[in-house]
Amino acid sequence: MECAVIVTYRCNARCQMCNTWEHPSDKTREISPQIMDKIPSGQHRINLTGGEPALRDDLLDIVDVLCTKTNRLEISTNGYFTKKLVEIGKKHPEVTFRISLEGLPQLNDKVRGIKNGFDHALKTVLSLLDVGVKDVGFGMVVTDNNAQELLPLYHLCSRLGVEFATSTVHNSFYFHKFDNKINDLAFVEGKMEEFIAALLQSQRANYKLRIKDYGRAFINLGILRHMQGHTRRLPCGAATDLFFLDPFGKILACNGSPDPWVLGDLTIEPFSKIWESPQAQEIRKKVKVCNQGCWMVGTAVPAMRKTPWVPLAWILKNKSRLTRGKQLDLK
Repeated sequence: MECAVIVTYRCNARCQMCNTWEHPSDKTREISPQIMDKIPSGQHRINLTGGEPALRDDLLDIVDVLCTKTNRLEISTNGYFTKKLVEIGKKHPEVTFRISLEGLPQLNDKVRGIKNGFDHALKTVLSLLDVGVKDVGFGMVVTDNNAQELLPLYHLCSRLGVEFATSTVHNSFYFHKFDNKINDLAFVEGKMEEFIAALLQSQRANYKLRIKDYGRAFINLGILRHMQGHTRRLPCGAATDLFFLDPFGKILACNGSPDPWVLGDLTIEPFSKIWESPQAQEIRKKVKVCNQGCWMVGTAVPAMRKTPWVPLAWILKNKSRLTRGKQLDLK
């Protein structure tokens, strides 16, 4: 099982595709690390997200607690607060860091609404590498405003020896957005096809990163299909294979629903009781008939792990097609 902990809805960014910053959580109401400690151990992965996680004064305490719950703790951040993140990296070099970046300097700072945001993000990545953090990378939300910078950023990541994750715009309660859309789909399709081909033909020196690029090619196929309005190739495991914990202690199915699908309250009940409750069963029924078609790493990767033969078959087929000079099969 996987978990995403939304540690705060406070954010210092002003992203065009996310209005969470307009609806900040009350700092005094955000749950403590002690409440987060009620999350069951043995999680395959825990992602700390926001808002901006580094705005939590007790982020290191949160990391101390949740590192005991999983072998892979990840922090999703805009990288602005370099010093705080590096201190965590020094103590916990096993933690994964994903720094948001929407393009090269001028475009990134425009999209994310942070002056010198690119510089802060790059400085954070380099500083984390300097203190021995092994799993560092950038994350990009692909739209028709920045798709032209997919390959340049990927090549930058390849040169730095860091990861490059992608997603696209979604509409949900979490983002406080319901008007996100791709206006120039043909343009994005072309850039995404180039990017997927580059991932399948990865030339990274690090063999592990090369293999992960192949997997990310399939993830980006799902991103492209979401942009095109198609259904998911793999079923969603929200409230079964994964869950979210919000800043107030509510256990949620996911972050992609129109309104929060709440299974229960961790400040009141133990996780096991919430997970087996009638309310949780009702939420799972909603997930089964959900037509949001979300395709984000948090829900895509558990589905890929559950049925690995699906992405593997697609990867092998399309690597073969590229070798023979044929176009990708993006269906």
